Amino acid sequence: MASFTLVITEAPYGRERAYTALRFALTALVDGHKVRLFLVQDGVLVAKKNQDPAEFPNHLEYLSQTIEEGAEVKVCAPCAKARGLASEDLLQGVSLATMHDLINWSADSDHVLTF
Repeated sequence: MASFTLVITEAPYGRERAYTALRFALTALVDGHKVRLFLVQDGVLVAKKNQDPAEFPNHLEYLSQTIEEGAEVKVCAPCAKARGLASEDLLQGVSLATMHDLINWSADSDHVLTF
């Protein structure tokens, strides 16, 4: 099986890139692949707790499912701070990280995809 690092750069609910990344992650996990998600730039908002969209798929539910299925999820700490997010604002199971983490994951992955 392959290992994937998925980099999400866009906020939820604007375009469908974050949604597509989460669907990809869940499908890969169900198929037995290793998945890591790194949220950077506006993508950090995907992990913000208490999202409750009325007319869109709930990205937070998808992210929770990926964590339950075994995905590791990290958020760029400087990006989160710039958007007023602290670790307590993030979904349980998501940790703050740096570019060093993304570099290490990328070097250790079979595939790196950016959404």
